[in-house]
Amino acid sequence: MTPSSAASGPVTPVVPGQFSGDPALTATQAAAVDDRAQQQAFTQWIDDGQGGELGQSRLLIGGMYCAACAGQIEEALLKVDGVSRAEVSGAAQRAVVVWDPRRTRVSAMIEAVRSIGYGAFPDTGAQAVALATKESRQSLWRLFVASFCMMQVMMYATPTYVAAPGDITPDMLGLLSWASWVLSIPVIIFAAGPFFRGAWNGLRERRVSMDLPIALGIAVTFVASSVATFDPAGPFGSEVYFDSLTMFVSFLFAARTLEARARQRAAQSLDAVMRRLPDAVERLDAADRGELVPSSALAVGDRVRVHAGQAFAADGRLLEGRTQVDEAMLTGESRPVDRAVGDEVSAGCLNLGAPVVMEVLQLGVQTRYQRIVSLVERALTERPAFILATDRLAGPFLIAVLVLAALAWGAWMFIDPSRALWVAVAVLVVTCPCALSLGAPVALLATAGELARRGIVVQRLDALEVLTRVGDVVFDKTGTVTEDRLALAATVEMQPTAPVCAGLPAGLLRDVARQLAERSSHPLSRALVQALPPADWSAEPTDLLEQAGQGVQASVRIAACSLEVRLGSGAWCGAAEAAAAVQRPQVWLALRDRQADAASLWQPVLRFEFDEVLRADAVSGTARLAADGLALHLLSGDQPGSVAAMAARLGIADARSRCTPQDKLEAVEALQRQGRVVAMVGDGINDAPVLARADVSIAMGTAAALAQARADVIVLSDRIEDLPVVFTTARRTLAVVRQNLRWALIYNAVSVPLALAGWMPPWLAGVGMAASSLLVVVNALRLTTWRLRLPGKG
Repeated sequence: MTPSSAASGPVTPVVPGQFSGDPALTATQAAAVDDRAQQQAFTQWIDDGQGGELGQSRLLIGGMYCAACAGQIEEALLKVDGVSRAEVSGAAQRAVVVWDPRRTRVSAMIEAVRSIGYGAFPDTGAQAVALATKESRQSLWRLFVASFCMMQVMMYATPTYVAAPGDITPDMLGLLSWASWVLSIPVIIFAAGPFFRGAWNGLRERRVSMDLPIALGIAVTFVASSVATFDPAGPFGSEVYFDSLTMFVSFLFAARTLEARARQRAAQSLDAVMRRLPDAVERLDAADRGELVPSSALAVGDRVRVHAGQAFAADGRLLEGRTQVDEAMLTGESRPVDRAVGDEVSAGCLNLGAPVVMEVLQLGVQTRYQRIVSLVERALTERPAFILATDRLAGPFLIAVLVLAALAWGAWMFIDPSRALWVAVAVLVVTCPCALSLGAPVALLATAGELARRGIVVQRLDALEVLTRVGDVVFDKTGTVTEDRLALAATVEMQPTAPVCAGLPAGLLRDVARQLAERSSHPLSRALVQALPPADWSAEPTDLLEQAGQGVQASVRIAACSLEVRLGSGAWCGAAEAAAAVQRPQVWLALRDRQADAASLWQPVLRFEFDEVLRADAVSGTARLAADGLALHLLSGDQPGSVAAMAARLGIADARSRCTPQDKLEAVEALQRQGRVVAMVGDGINDAPVLARADVSIAMGTAAALAQARADVIVLSDRIEDLPVVFTTARRTLAVVRQNLRWALIYNAVSVPLALAGWMPPWLAGVGMAASSLLVVVNALRLTTWRLRLPGKG
C-alpha cells in the first residue's frame, strides 16, 4: 500500500528560516513536507501489521537548550491524532515519529512542535546543515550582544567598586546606573530571550522547565535593579546588579554555545552514517549520455556513473571500471577494498579510486544501508531508563528549587533584608540541574557515534549499562563463531562392492561430482563447487533430477560406460550405515550401471566430508573475553563431536550439543536464576527467542533480520574481536556517566549551602552553573577522543 502524496504539482523545499516566528505553516510549506516524493529523504514506510503502512519520520528539533525539553516535545507530538510513537533526544536534537498517513500528516506534527515554542524541520542533510548554521549564528549573536554589553556595564560599575565613599557624587552614581540600565535592556530582550520563551512555554504546558529558575533569576535581578535605579530610596535600596546580570547571561550563553557544539560533535559520527547518500547522481541513458537526477528518482535497472569521492546511491553491480571502495560504514574495516566489473557495491559506501558505471539492483529500504540507518535512528533518539528517571526527577527538583529560593528569601528578610533578594536569586541560578540532565545523554551519544563509525551499532542505549554487569557470554556456534559457509575437509574413495565400469579414475569421478553439484542449490553442493577445481570432463549429464532433501541424480556416459550417478546423502546413495558413523556434514557420489536391473544397488565411490570454517579472529576474540573475567558458554544444535572440537579450539569449557531453541532458552534462564547477568551472541532465526530473553543480546552483521531486530547490539563487522571492545567501551562510558552524575551532585551539595549562606553572589552562581554544565559535556567528549583500538585498524 502506498498513500498518495499530500499535494500535486510543484512544491517548495522547506528550510528552517521559513518557520521563524509563525507556528502555522503556509499552504506551500505544508505541501512541501507532506509531499510523498520529498518525504523519501526523511521518512521510512513500515508495515502496520494490518495490511497498511505507517510512516517513520525523522525531524530536526530547534530551540532545545536542555535535555528536559524532550519530554515536553514528546507529549506535544503524541497529542496529534494518528501519532503512535514519538522519541525525542535533547542531546541529538532530533525526533523519530511513527504516524498513520490515513489520519495525520507531517505538517500537523511540525505545527504541534512549533505551537509549544520549538522549531521542527524534516531531517535531511541540507536541513541539518541549515538548522545548525542558523542556530549557531543566533547563539553567537546573542553571545556577542551579552558580552559587549557586559563589558560596557562592567566599565560603568568599576568606579563604584574602587572609589572611596564620597568620591562619586549621587548624580554621577545615578548616571552610571542609568547607563547600565540602558545597556542591560538588549541583554534582557535579545540575549536572554530563549530563557524567557522556554520558561513561558513550560508554564503554558503546566510544566516546570529548567529555564524557569534562570528566567526568574534574570527577571528578578533586572526588576529590582531597575527599581533601585529609578528610586534609590525605594524597597530595594540603591544597590544595582546590572553587572552581575549581564555577566551571568554572558557566561551562560558562552557555556550553552560550547555545549551545543559539543553535542553536535557527539552526534556527528551517527550523523555521518545517515548522510552518506548523494543528493544527485549522474544517470546514463541508452546512448551513454549523462543526466543529473535526484537519488530518489532512480529505479532498479538504471545505469549510474559514480565519480571518485562520491558515495554509491544504491546497491548495485559494476558494469564498467575498476576502483577501491570504502566499506567502513558496513563492515568497520578502515582499509579500502578492490571492486571490478561484476562485483557488487552497497549504498552509502564511498568510491575512492576512479569513476565507474554501476547497474542499480536495490533501492530504499531494500538496501543494507537503509537498514543501518534505521538502527542508527534508534540510537539517536532513545533515552535509556536511567536517563528517563533523571528527567522525571527534574520536575520535582525544580519545584524544590523554587520553594528553597522562597524560603531563603523569607529567612534573609529577618537576617538582612537588603541581601534577601540576591540570596534568593543566587539559589535559583546555582541549583539549575542542567549538568545532571546533560552528563549522561551526551556521553551515551558520543559512545554510540564512535562505535557506529567502526561498524558496531548500539540499538538500545540501556544495553551499555547492562554490559558493565555481564558475567557470562553465551555463543551460538554456526554463523557466530564460524563463518556462514562450509569447507571441504576430506575426500574419501570407496571401493564398490559390485563392478561398475571398472577402472574409472578418481579425478574423473570428482569431475562428475562437480558437474552435478553445479546443478544444485544446496549449501553443501555450493561448497563442493568452490572446493573442487573446474572439471576437465565436459560431458553433459542428462535426465537430471533433484530430489529435495536427498540430492541430484542424472545419467552420464563415460568412455564406453553408460551410468546413472547420484550426488547426495549417504542413505540415498546406498551408504546409510557408513554415513551414520561420520560426525561431519557429508556428500556421497554413487554409481549404477544403466543396463543393470532397476533394483540393483547403488555403489558409493566417493565421500566428501565438510567442516565449518572458524572465523579468523574467533580464538583471539574469545581469549580476550575470558581474560576480562567473563565466563564463556557454547550452545549448538550440531553433533557432539563437532561441538566438542570447536569448543576445544576456542578454549570454552561449557559446550552443549544438539540444543533446540528451547534448550538454549532454558540454559540462559538457568544462568539467570543463579543471579548471573547474561549476554547472548547469535545470528539465526532460531536464536531470536534466546536473544530476547538474555539480559543483553548481540547479533552479528550477517545475522538473520529477526535476530538483528531482537538484538541490543549489532556487530556489522562480523568480528569476534570486536566483542571485547564493546564491553570495554561500555565500562568506560558508564565510568564517565558516573563521574558526571557524581560531579553534578557534589556541585549542588557544595553550591547550595554557599548560596543559602549568602557567600555566593548571583554572578558567581551563574558562572558556577554554566561551568558545571560545560564540564560534564567536555568530560563526556573524552569518549570521542579516545580512539577504539580494533584489530586491523589504525
